[in-house]
Amino acid sequence: MAVSDMSLRIEQGQFVSFLGPSGCGKSTALRMIAGLESISAGNIRINGHAPGKGPIGAQDIGFVFQEPTLMPWASVFDNVYLPLRLSGIARKEATPRVEEALAQVGLSRFATAFPRELSGGMKMRVSIARALVTRPRLLLMDEPFAALDEMTRFKLNNDVLRLWQEHGLTVIFVTHSVYESVYLSNRVVVMAARPGRVVADIPIIGPYPRAENYRTTDAYARYCAKVSDALTATLSSEDIDH
Repeated sequence: MAVSDMSLRIEQGQFVSFLGPSGCGKSTALRMIAGLESISAGNIRINGHAPGKGPIGAQDIGFVFQEPTLMPWASVFDNVYLPLRLSGIARKEATPRVEEALAQVGLSRFATAFPRELSGGMKMRVSIARALVTRPRLLLMDEPFAALDEMTRFKLNNDVLRLWQEHGLTVIFVTHSVYESVYLSNRVVVMAARPGRVVADIPIIGPYPRAENYRTTDAYARYCAKVSDALTATLSSEDIDH
């Protein structure tokens, strides 16, 4: 069983990070929320409805995968246009929305470029634009920056926070990084493995937008220590159990 006894209530507009060791069910939980994976017990409700049901449709949920998953034969524009095309929206009608999404991630000049011409960070921006083009209310992000260098990761962290605030999104973000979870979130959910379960739910109280020096503040260090202690406890428990 990948996930067991997981009970959470996430409020509209929150930025919540799922943090835990490999195999604890973070990504599985995210995919179940998105309706991409079935659940064997329990239920998931978004505004009182199952994912993809009622007033909350597939277009209301954006998903950013760990890899950019771009179509190599398609331009940046066409990669971002894909969700709208699959929904039956004509290219002419969709163009303003695609252009808006590209502008939001700083890629307006690269609409005609192909994935092979882009850096890793730019590819991930395309993936984020593709998730935003449907104008979702819920954005799910599965370790999207894990493979990027630190400087690119910092920049994209700030971009995601900006987009979260500008759009009034609810974000659920999966990460292995204590530091990233504290920087981004106003709530960090720490999970343990075998079976995946929630062991700590830590509110992060700090200013938004994050100041340039936020990572050097005492408050940030204290929250990182608190989250790290909760994560370390789960690893110690695994050693005892196994």
